[in-house]
Amino acid sequence: MPDTSPYLSASLGADLRALRKARTVTLMDLAERCGKSVGWLSQVERDISHPSIDELKTLAQALDVSVSIFFGRAPAVPEEEGYVVRSAARRRVGNGDNGLIEELLSPDLTDDFEMFHSTFEAGAEMTKFETRPTQEVGYVISGKLRLWVGARQFDVEPGDSFRIRGEAYRWANPWTQDAVVIWVIAPPVY
Repeated sequence: MPDTSPYLSASLGADLRALRKARTVTLMDLAERCGKSVGWLSQVERDISHPSIDELKTLAQALDVSVSIFFGRAPAVPEEEGYVVRSAARRRVGNGDNGLIEELLSPDLTDDFEMFHSTFEAGAEMTKFETRPTQEVGYVISGKLRLWVGARQFDVEPGDSFRIRGEAYRWANPWTQDAVVIWVIAPPVY
């Protein structure tokens, strides 16, 4: 019997397929990375087969995402599934060790974009620049955030918004208050 959790995302198969396609990885490539058959992976993507926790960890590592992306907080009301994400039912992405807590606001990962509620803890900093093949937009709800986009530095505060188009960026919150930002990424990267 597989070691599965009742808190697995209801859209696990669709999310896995979306992650794989966003990274332009074929079923065969991902199956090889995980030491599994293409048939098994196809069944997982179609929600016919349910991976164990260890298999989810292997899939997450192969796709370079946190295993937490495959878990939900609480089940949605059937009429709301795929449409509404209640605040208590947001899926947390990552472990927050770097001072960034991200919660998925999108119902799943199957859209052309993904939207996050991002909390940048006071004093936290992304020390190395990152470049992603995406367009990203952020809107600051509270606190302040320092952004570097290429060679430019910006301090953004409540009501400000920003855009990053496939450029190297990093962030810091050198202030004493957490910064909360709504962050939209297209195409999805998680």
